[in-house]
Amino acid sequence: MKRKYWVLLIICGWILFVDQWTKYVVLQRLHLYQRVEVIQGFFNLTHVRNTGGAFGIFGGAKGGLGSYFFLIFSVAAIGIILYLLVKLKEDERHLPLALSLILSGALGNLIDRLRYGDVVDFLEFYYHRFYWPAFNIADSAICVGIGLMALELLVKNHKKDTQSQAPNPK
Repeated sequence: MKRKYWVLLIICGWILFVDQWTKYVVLQRLHLYQRVEVIQGFFNLTHVRNTGGAFGIFGGAKGGLGSYFFLIFSVAAIGIILYLLVKLKEDERHLPLALSLILSGALGNLIDRLRYGDVVDFLEFYYHRFYWPAFNIADSAICVGIGLMALELLVKNHKKDTQSQAPNPK
């Protein structure tokens, strides 16, 4: 089997397991909106639910129009990511990892939407009055994957620019 598919299986399996296990623990141990201080002034475990997208964007009532939008959007994103993974060339070393992270995050949050009608979030970082919206392992995987993809594109563009500016030997 090709390397990119091994990366996909290992990353997706691991991220999905950790994501769903941590959400299970939160559901078992914390009541909705319960907060447990882990690092005073910086980090809490907080059980919240997100009916919307990133940072609760377009959130609304559970089961509303937004819920269907995010289900359809998630399935479409998963299809596009799988298509891109299949089309990757073997010499592309970092993109399989990036796409696998994004895919596993999308799958983890899709599982929540299908099971609960919303997404379980619980990681809350803050500094004094400034709070970052709560998120989960799947959200983290998506962000890291997008960051790796952006880095890969920047490095490729830098290499192209460097090669195009190199003196032409005659």
